[in-house]
Amino acid sequence: MADRILVVDDEESIRDIVAQMLTTAGYACTQAGSGMEALALLTSGSEFELMLSDLMMADLDGIGLLERAKEKYPDMPVVMVTAVHDISVALDAIRNGAYDYLLKPFEREQLLNAVSRALENRRLKVENRTYQMNLESLVAARTDQLQTAVEELKRSHNITLEVLVEALDYKDHETQGHSQRVTAYTMAIASRMGVPKEEIEIIARGALLHDVGKIAIPDNILNKPSKLTPEEIAVMREHCYLGYKLVLKIPVLREAAEIVYSHQERFDGTGYPRRLKGVEIPLGSRIFSVADTLDAITSDRVYRPAQPLSAARAEIKRCSGSQFDPEVVQVFLEMPDSIWEDLRRDIAAQVDRATYATSKN
Repeated sequence: MADRILVVDDEESIRDIVAQMLTTAGYACTQAGSGMEALALLTSGSEFELMLSDLMMADLDGIGLLERAKEKYPDMPVVMVTAVHDISVALDAIRNGAYDYLLKPFEREQLLNAVSRALENRRLKVENRTYQMNLESLVAARTDQLQTAVEELKRSHNITLEVLVEALDYKDHETQGHSQRVTAYTMAIASRMGVPKEEIEIIARGALLHDVGKIAIPDNILNKPSKLTPEEIAVMREHCYLGYKLVLKIPVLREAAEIVYSHQERFDGTGYPRRLKGVEIPLGSRIFSVADTLDAITSDRVYRPAQPLSAARAEIKRCSGSQFDPEVVQVFLEMPDSIWEDLRRDIAAQVDRATYATSKN
């Protein structure tokens, strides 16, 4: 089924030209000769994947139409079309919710490129919302079972952690063993820093579950072999908050949820999703950041083989004060290589045993 586009302009000749270009390209077009006519179509229940609207119209201008349309159809992107060559006008439209704008006169290729980008943005939003809804339904169905298990079994949280990490491994095979290694490295650094045992247990849970939000990321983005688009990067970055919401629903993991939420923050405040800086970032996340980089550099990736521990040490030292907490870096640099080698070997043996047990069942 062709994507439906509403073309709004009070000049009939322009509407006809735009509609003809889009129809020739395979889109289904509906025309409206004014903002009020377009609004009547939208409020009548007619649905469109995209709206192209002139900015300057007599009865209801493009900004007014944009605001009304966003109330009813928040997922429908709007591309504003204007003859006013004033960047402030275009930026005002973007601030009011427009996806993009076109300056008259425009070429056919410019129009089709803008339409294609807007429709792709809508598709990603709708797809990600569907994944989130499915995830929330799954969490709602499982929460009662998990809470009952927590009350009945002293070590039920360990089972919960294993299930969530396994679920992520099924979705993203490249993470297999990664969460376990990073957790072990994080615990080792925390212990060397003198962090109390009870706090280390909380930090460990957060480290183990740091990437669990990726369960809600669409497979075509999570496993995309080529470079992600800016829109796809934005979707991928949502995994911190999605993981936080999931983990927060499990009472025994509420404190660990903060680690999940902030594991991509940077010490200098340039990380995401909240741009936390310095000690605003939980200590567990600051320790995890060093451990995560250690594992990333010393593990095989599709784009490069594993590098030696010396390379990891050099990179972590280089980023001290920017990406990493200098205090954590100092403790890490004082720890011998044998600790990381032994931990990696132990985790590999555990993963192999778990894989063998699964295949036997």
